[in-house]
Amino acid sequence: MPDLLLELFSEEIPARMQAKAADDLRRMVTDRLVAEGLVYEGARAFATPRRLALTVHGIPARQPDLKTERRGPKIGAPDAAVQGFLKATGLNSLDEAKIQRDPKGDFYIALIEKPGSAAIDVLAEILPVIIRTFPWPKAMRWGARSGKPGSLNWVRPLHAITATFGLETEQPDVVKFSVDGIEAGQTTYGHRFLAPAAISVRRFEDYEAKLLAAKVVLDPERRKDAILTDAKQLAFAQGFELVEDQNLLDEVAGLVEWPVVLMGSFEPEFLTTPAEVIRATIRNNQKCFVVRDPKTGELANKFILVANIEATDGGKTIIAGNERVIRARLSDAKFFYETDLKTKLEERLPKFEQIVFHEKLGTQAARIKRIERLAAEIAPLVGADVGKATRAAHLAKADLLTEVVGEFPEVQGLMGKYYALAQGEDASVAAACEEHYKPQGPADRVPSDPVSVAVALADKLDTLVGFWAIDEKPTGSKDPYALRRAALGVIRLIAENALRLSVMKVAASALAGLSVKPADAQKLPIDLLAFFADRLKVQLREQGARHDLVDAVFALGGQDDLLMIVRRVEALGRFLGTDDGKNLLAGTKRASNILSIEEKKDKRTFDGAPDAALYSLDEEKALAKAIGEVKAEASAAVAKEDFAAAMSTLAKLRPPVDSFFDKVRVNDDDAKVRENRLKLLNEIRSATRAVADFSKIQD
Repeated sequence: MPDLLLELFSEEIPARMQAKAADDLRRMVTDRLVAEGLVYEGARAFATPRRLALTVHGIPARQPDLKTERRGPKIGAPDAAVQGFLKATGLNSLDEAKIQRDPKGDFYIALIEKPGSAAIDVLAEILPVIIRTFPWPKAMRWGARSGKPGSLNWVRPLHAITATFGLETEQPDVVKFSVDGIEAGQTTYGHRFLAPAAISVRRFEDYEAKLLAAKVVLDPERRKDAILTDAKQLAFAQGFELVEDQNLLDEVAGLVEWPVVLMGSFEPEFLTTPAEVIRATIRNNQKCFVVRDPKTGELANKFILVANIEATDGGKTIIAGNERVIRARLSDAKFFYETDLKTKLEERLPKFEQIVFHEKLGTQAARIKRIERLAAEIAPLVGADVGKATRAAHLAKADLLTEVVGEFPEVQGLMGKYYALAQGEDASVAAACEEHYKPQGPADRVPSDPVSVAVALADKLDTLVGFWAIDEKPTGSKDPYALRRAALGVIRLIAENALRLSVMKVAASALAGLSVKPADAQKLPIDLLAFFADRLKVQLREQGARHDLVDAVFALGGQDDLLMIVRRVEALGRFLGTDDGKNLLAGTKRASNILSIEEKKDKRTFDGAPDAALYSLDEEKALAKAIGEVKAEASAAVAKEDFAAAMSTLAKLRPPVDSFFDKVRVNDDDAKVRENRLKLLNEIRSATRAVADFSKIQD
């Protein structure tokens, strides 16, 4: 079957837009092909700084013929209705229509056959529409062509369109269409400087090979591999080690079509500036990589750049230009750092009185005081020194007002640590200045130093409680204050440090420190706890664990010790992975279903202890005895927080529950016996609730 080759050749596309643009092009074209009945075999999209390209393999040469039935008027309908039906369906007379029998009367039915169009004609219709409606995050309307005003909104001026369609064994045809005066053809262009001449292409294999010969590596993954391999080898050859940076690699691969890796250097005196500042300076300003000494792990006074040209002088001029810019930028960074060191962190704090954190939550200074108070309360609960936690909370935000952080916001916290150490602060206090922001995502490191943990929890809980108090909660996909991330951070801090903490008590304490009070202050900690439950479910789902078990544990009520909730969920998950757990769950659900039906029928519940005198069968007696033993043992195990033992105890219920349902008829003819047996079923539900609400667990 034929293949499609499409290329949109333009001026430079911003690197940050390329990957999504390639994916959007593939999605839009293939979705329309399928909608038109042209089911393809495979599709791949590519992006370079100057082009978007797409190849779609195995497209049928024609659309399938379409047969539809159209219902017309009743037999005996007015002539006007009949004539309208004939005109709409293209029938010459009613003799060409079928008659459909219907209880409401007999109707005329037209069988309409629409022959499929050639795929190349369909492509000629859909491709210009896709190009005109392409979803660039930012686009502009470009200038006139041939004296006519331009009408195309595109990220950068579009210069050429290549569109061919045909079999591998034949000369492909050009898909004939035009957009804004640009006629689709089979001409593209190579590298802007190394091979700028026009290139005639036919199909994808020919296109990719000719571009490579013209110094254009089409596949961005291939460009990344080349950059990474060459950079590592160049660093190794000089006795260094590349500091890898995936985000920078992605960006640099979007800046070049023919990557050429070179190494430059800067003066060793700049290495007195923190390594992270050097790296941020070189990365942000020149999109270059840094290298380190593999023996010491310290940065070397070298950097690696990626050029888009094979220079005749071996790259000396390019290297010199980059060195000149980097030298100036590092000089600025060194000056900022040394200037910052002249002012102690606490001397910067008065400026926070004039900086508003949020109009309803006051200034940054007020927020810092709240975090200090909360950190002091949390410190004993996490094994931290109260004085150190208070001091760390006092200084943690001060680096936001430094010159370096003003220039490079990504090093906030980290610079606080450097400045704290420089002014002689305790190591734990300095570490907390950096780590109180952590973890900032599921892959980020969780602090373990108790002082860092206390301040990190205080910072995140103050944020959550504050925005909950002013009713600025996340909605749908919108979370402008990163509250979901803050909640997940609290969960990870507690779980990974095995902390015993009442979230509701700490939330209530944080609320007491706010100047603004919600309408229902009692309800806020409960609502916030539900939010933590949702975040915990998301985390478990991402880890591939049973997120429904969170509902089963939270349904018991009074659960706000996140560590114990996590451990109970883990133990429950292991138990339900056994045969005993699966069968007990089935039996418990069966009991709950029967109870729900009978409670609805009788409009009452079956609470209360069963009457042992009404047991007539051995299976009833055995189940009642097992429930009595299990209730006591499971409750005792839960009280000791030995959830594995509690689950093992529940497993003892499986044999008597199975026997009961096998031998006992619950809805006995004797009303008293029926009620007693329903109460016994309720006891099953009650016994399992010692560890979780089994009715919330998905089968």
